[in-house]
Amino acid sequence: MTENEARDTLKAAWDELIADLERAREAIDQPELMPPPASDQNLAEGYRYLAGFLHSAIERAFGEDPARPSFRNALSITNRATIDNADAIYFFAPIDGREQNVLRGRVADCRHWRGETPAANGPKAPHYLIFEATAGPLTGDSGDLRELTPGVRARTGWLDGGALEVDADGHFEILLAPERPAGHRGNFMSTLAVLNRPHPFDPSVPKERYANYLSGRQLFYDWQNEEAIHFEIEQPAHRGSAPPPYDAARAADELRRCGEIVRGQMHFWNAFWTVLMGTYGERKGTLPGYAFPRNAFNEMNAASGATGGGMGTNLYAGGVFELEEDEALVIENRVRRPAQYVGFQLGNLWGESLEYGHRTGSLNGAQMHTDADGVARLVVAHRDPGVPNWLDTAGHREGFLTPRWAYSETPPPEDWPSISATKVRFDEIRAHLPSDTPTVTPEERAEEIALRARHVQKRFRVF
Repeated sequence: MTENEARDTLKAAWDELIADLERAREAIDQPELMPPPASDQNLAEGYRYLAGFLHSAIERAFGEDPARPSFRNALSITNRATIDNADAIYFFAPIDGREQNVLRGRVADCRHWRGETPAANGPKAPHYLIFEATAGPLTGDSGDLRELTPGVRARTGWLDGGALEVDADGHFEILLAPERPAGHRGNFMSTLAVLNRPHPFDPSVPKERYANYLSGRQLFYDWQNEEAIHFEIEQPAHRGSAPPPYDAARAADELRRCGEIVRGQMHFWNAFWTVLMGTYGERKGTLPGYAFPRNAFNEMNAASGATGGGMGTNLYAGGVFELEEDEALVIENRVRRPAQYVGFQLGNLWGESLEYGHRTGSLNGAQMHTDADGVARLVVAHRDPGVPNWLDTAGHREGFLTPRWAYSETPPPEDWPSISATKVRFDEIRAHLPSDTPTVTPEERAEEIALRARHVQKRFRVF
């Protein structure tokens, strides 16, 4: 490509990027793109939300190399979305599932993954760990809800901490390949799925699907002692190789992809919350039984493509809190069969998690106070009621309610948890709690939040 051709090609790609960013911006305030109701807070958070997708898209568009994969945060405190789990590190790496890939890592004390008691002191592995290999686009990239149609994407393999083989020093290795090689022993994940149906929109896509992403989550329960795991991944066929020199054609492709990702994500998730989940009332296209009710919860469901995916071992429910200043929500969370993980998060109407480092925007099973009858009672309120399990709305009159329960083996529906909510007056909260509910002093709350802040800073440190 000549100098003039390179200049023209890159300028055109830049213009396309800016045009896509403007189309993404329209999702903040154009009614036909179904944003949350306009208000000072919603509009301000909408621009931050857009910037978060731009942050992620820059990393993805300019940094992905399946031949030389590396892990990045999919979501973090700087790009929150999809009602991200406040207990999680979301990680992903692009891979070429036609080739072998090897993942290596080292964990601290992980005996709790197998139901054993860890050491009383010292660092521990995250409470829960899962890897998932998938073929197809990352949820939201297309901007079109049709991408949730069965057959568009496929999970080729998964592995969680309970099944992960770890040596005495905490080292582990996972082989990812289309098939397990003859004689191979140890951790293995398939990167090939053969579907029994054609692609619903593109008949040229073969039924053999090779994974193009490896993703997963590290979930933290004991925020004081659990340590993040740092992974490395390589494709042995390209060990020691370097990518080709950068050129205008590649840069132009990456500029265009960056804008496409931001636009797709902004448009997709607005439609997802508004249409599929019926956040502002049921409409054509809302999933039967799954519409988010106000101050209540929808029908519990297992993670699936139809409801946006999510961690493959999760059970989900959801709703929207709608509270005036003198109102609160008392939530009863009953777990019939012990789960590997229990969590509850609040989110704004963009799907950003509410502040969980410097506020109590989330609680997990280790942080929740459980009453003598085995029920964890949570209180959603605009100000501190001085009781355990307060979830801080951070000034939001409306927002998402998101409980999660993780099971390596999904239990039968009769053993699923149950969850319910009751709207009460703020000054009547204690009347809806057991008489022996403790009092949390302002000093105790401040110490609780200080511990949270230290953990979040450490979890997302950049060096």
